[in-house]
Amino acid sequence: MSLRGLDDKVVIVTGASAGIGRVTPRRFSDEGCRVAAWDLNAAAQAQICGEVRAEEHRGLFRKTNVADAADVEAAVSEVVARWGKIDVLINNARIVRDDQLVKWKDGEIVKVMDDDTFDAVISVNLKGVFHCARAVVPHMIRSGGGVILNASSIIGLYGSFGQTHYAAAAC
Repeated sequence: MSLRGLDDKVVIVTGASAGIGRVTPRRFSDEGCRVAAWDLNAAAQAQICGEVRAEEHRGLFRKTNVADAADVEAAVSEVVARWGKIDVLINNARIVRDDQLVKWKDGEIVKVMDDDTFDAVISVNLKGVFHCARAVVPHMIRSGGGVILNASSIIGLYGSFGQTHYAAAAC
């Protein structure tokens, strides 16, 4: 029984294979939640599921690309079909692709960041949050509410060399 009143809450955690996202499913599971852990790293599935009470059918790992709206919709449908609701969404999925916006040497432009590098970071770090929230919110409204937590980075406030695109998505 949870001391925080989280028993049987349904939680989705994106970016669940590393860092903060790696420990978040276990913490919510320890509080009695049912946890859907999403990540592109399918190799992490066995360990994550083992830590979120998979034996009690309280944990679910799904290889999910938050940059793909259709994949997110399918993942949300799977969670709702399994547990009937979504109470919490933790948007934690992030990628880093360090690259200078413009590399300047000896008075000349040597290189500029290409669109693919910029788009990859924006697609996961910003648009992924949009895809997940848009897919989850109707279910939260139907069930009377919910909570969305969006992880961010201090880089959004202070910037960092080679992370123009990452900073833009972190604001």
